[in-house]
Amino acid sequence: MGTSAVVAGALAAINAGFAVLAAVVTEARVGADSGTVSLADAGTDSGLDSGADPAACLAEDCLEILAGIAGSEPRLAAVKALAAAKYVETAALIAGPCTAPGDAAGQEMAVRAEIACVLTIGERAAGALLGQAQMLTTALPLTLAALQAGTISWQHARVMVDEAATLDPQGAAGLEAHFLDPGPDTPDRARACPAGQMPAFRFRAKARTWRERHHTESIEERHAKAVLDRRVEYTPDQDGMAWISAHLPAHQAAAIWNRTTAISRGLQGPGESRTLTQLRADTFAAALLTTGTPHTTGTPHTTVKASGTWEESGTGEGHDPGKVPTPRAQVLVTVSVFALLGATDEPAMLDGYGPIPASMARELVANGAESFYRVLVDPRDGAPLEIGRTSYRLTKAMKHALHLRDGKCTFPGCNNQSLDNDTDHLIAWAHGGTTGISNLAQLCPKHHHLKHGTGWTPTTAARNQPPGWTSPTGRRYKAEPHDWEPPHWPQQPQQEQGPGPGHPDFIQVGLSLGEDGIERFLHTAS
Repeated sequence: MGTSAVVAGALAAINAGFAVLAAVVTEARVGADSGTVSLADAGTDSGLDSGADPAACLAEDCLEILAGIAGSEPRLAAVKALAAAKYVETAALIAGPCTAPGDAAGQEMAVRAEIACVLTIGERAAGALLGQAQMLTTALPLTLAALQAGTISWQHARVMVDEAATLDPQGAAGLEAHFLDPGPDTPDRARACPAGQMPAFRFRAKARTWRERHHTESIEERHAKAVLDRRVEYTPDQDGMAWISAHLPAHQAAAIWNRTTAISRGLQGPGESRTLTQLRADTFAAALLTTGTPHTTGTPHTTVKASGTWEESGTGEGHDPGKVPTPRAQVLVTVSVFALLGATDEPAMLDGYGPIPASMARELVANGAESFYRVLVDPRDGAPLEIGRTSYRLTKAMKHALHLRDGKCTFPGCNNQSLDNDTDHLIAWAHGGTTGISNLAQLCPKHHHLKHGTGWTPTTAARNQPPGWTSPTGRRYKAEPHDWEPPHWPQQPQQEQGPGPGHPDFIQVGLSLGEDGIERFLHTAS
């Protein structure tokens, strides 16, 4: 039997075991009134004693399944880490020795992309997994052994990897021995409950404390390195909301939090309906979207400089920190004309985010958003219509149409937004490729380099479909499908009959749909 057959057989046996466990739970019926349990004929003995309480036995089975899975998940995670680490070694053998300066980086990028596509995760997550697998298989043997034995969870293993990442080999071995070596002769071993018997977040606190006490490098030196990783991240959320998070030096983060809280508390009062939490969010947004905070004319006020520091300046007009202004940065919004006129409440699409309320799109247009683009969409399916050109250079309209079709970098799992990406010919212009939507794709700088520097190649695109990708191993990954929907059509205006000006034989109606919508949009009563 070949290796592939052994792998397939083992995976089939695992899946069969999962199916049996699922049948125990899903094929049992508990009577809500009588408390009885009935088991469907699953081809296996239920194992219930004649005098036992069926409901109690089923409850015990559910707990046994949970406990058993809790012990099996770490073993699967260990196999996953071993497979990932072994794939890195195998891919390096297949690729051969690096001859050019950029070959090593390109090979690493290609391996990370393959893992990301196989597991359907982002490349950052794939890179983290490969780093964790490397640590477990080379520097943390006790952690890997505990994972394979099922005595710690994958979350516990990640804690060990995170805390040991900046330790030297001796320090990593000491960290493992302290928490995972149960031997009585182990010096300074943990005397509390075993690591796997406490929640991972509590284990993280204990492991971090040990690391801080035993690290050979001073905290000043470590902070100097950690500060290089400062960043701001943006994460879309539901219902027209999103998260902005910042990884900053501790004193800066604490100062921002304290100042935001102080300003927000100052805005509270009998006439203020917002909670302190809501005021913090509005104060934070106002500080970033304006150049100042509220003040009384003729008194000093506080401004936010471009460097991010707060500065007391002279007198002048400022902005209420509790009032968030309309953004004037570059924003790409797709909204149907019916929703823009207020005839429907169909969500608009904010580039890099997703659906937003139509009222938000109307506010962006009415209050001066600097980058608003009108896009013609197909009324049958809502897809942007093709915009063509026969020369190499793209028009601004074509770039906008491409942004709307792709929405982000087209590589599987990449979430880089439209405004950060490069426009690339799938078939090079020099090789006969045309400058049409079906031969163009958005690629972030990283995946643009991956396309030209490794064996990853995009497949053909379509007018309404981004390209898929083929990896160096020959695996094919489809493009992320769109979920366009036809625009919502407004309800027809009701005809009004009755007495009124004009001839009595005619039906009196209001303005046309377009005139009425424009009238409401431009002359809304305050």
